[in-house]
Amino acid sequence: MESPDDHKATRMGQVAAAALIGTAIEYYDFFIYGAAAALVFGDVFFPELGTTGKLLASLSVYAVAFVARPFGALLFGHFGDRMGRKAPLVASLSLMGLATVAVGLLPGFAVWGWWAPAVLVLLRICQGVGLGGEWTGAALLIAEHSPAKQRGRYGAFLQLGPMIGFMLAQGVFLAFRFFLEEEAFLEWGWRMPFLASAVMVLVGLFVRLRIAETPLFTGRTGLVDKQPPAVEVLRSHWRTVLLGCGMITVGFAAFYLTTTYALAYATKWLAVPSTVFLSMLLPSALAAIAATLVSARRSDTSGRRRILLVAVVAGAVWALVFFPLLESGRWPLMLLALTGAMTAFGCGAGPVASYLPELFPTRVRYTAVALTYNLGGVTGGALSPLIAAKLTDAYGSAAPVGWYWAALGVLTLVCLWRLPETSGADLAEPWPRHGPAGSGRPT
Repeated sequence: MESPDDHKATRMGQVAAAALIGTAIEYYDFFIYGAAAALVFGDVFFPELGTTGKLLASLSVYAVAFVARPFGALLFGHFGDRMGRKAPLVASLSLMGLATVAVGLLPGFAVWGWWAPAVLVLLRICQGVGLGGEWTGAALLIAEHSPAKQRGRYGAFLQLGPMIGFMLAQGVFLAFRFFLEEEAFLEWGWRMPFLASAVMVLVGLFVRLRIAETPLFTGRTGLVDKQPPAVEVLRSHWRTVLLGCGMITVGFAAFYLTTTYALAYATKWLAVPSTVFLSMLLPSALAAIAATLVSARRSDTSGRRRILLVAVVAGAVWALVFFPLLESGRWPLMLLALTGAMTAFGCGAGPVASYLPELFPTRVRYTAVALTYNLGGVTGGALSPLIAAKLTDAYGSAAPVGWYWAALGVLTLVCLWRLPETSGADLAEPWPRHGPAGSGRPT
């Protein structure tokens, strides 16, 4: 006969699996655009621009989704705090899947002219809005089901979702790029990863519809609030939102500089075959997964803030050698550059899924965490590849990008210094009660 502890562990396993699978699918949808932007979208949708112009145009459309994500955060956050965590997760996954399949069916510039990139921007906005509520809903699904002393451990499963989605996206593009000729890949091969999303989204919806609402939401008091959650967040929690945004900015920048921008830079400027670089990204993603698992578990015992501080310092130091290693042209050194950067990223990513929910009270947690996370996506994920492209074009080398990356690390350290320790926080409290090592309420 199953004991209560066994039943609880089984339930947590199901919740973690639902969060991981759904998030992996959503981020697969998001990341295949990044690979396509680096490899083909310049030729398909912006053929009349020069080499740098095509890349900047593709990356600009890529950045549009990050700008749209805070709007998705406010939209899904409102309903997540009023109606529950589960419904926005289903809606965000559906919106993301429909937009992704539509990109795969979109005619190129040769057929639709400038209407093609215009519709691409619209679909990218839909992707951003959908992703704006995804990560937060999954994070709260885990955090509000988890035991306080194991919140980091279970939160690691959520953080694996983006990495698995990234590996799926890179692997699918690598396969089509490897087996198809250049002309066939540009004509129709790049569309297949987008169309395949339809099947994966159906699987994700099936899994998520079977998960129950979180007990903290169903058991809370004061279900009818006098003001919208966003209003309370902006009035009472704006400092924590800004500090949290600054805290995760470098993580977004590190990931997208290492993957999307480095892929474009290596293939366009360094003449590295795309199949080679995509092959090197896959083992580096495995290193990030391992680092994520270790750092998330350690954050339950050593504290979220301490683990994040160590990860940020390591990442800032590695940023200064990343591009020199990449520009060496030697494949072992390039693999070392990618693996080191992704390992540092994983160390910082591990505690985030438990750290951000612990900073805010239940009644506005969805809105506050979604806004914090997605504003960090704008400052780190949207702007960094564009700034990197401009710096490289201006200086003829990507080395200055490393200093920009390290400077973002310093910003993160300042924000972390002002944020409290939260491991062991009681999320059922009107305001999360921080653990023994904490410093009280967020600033």
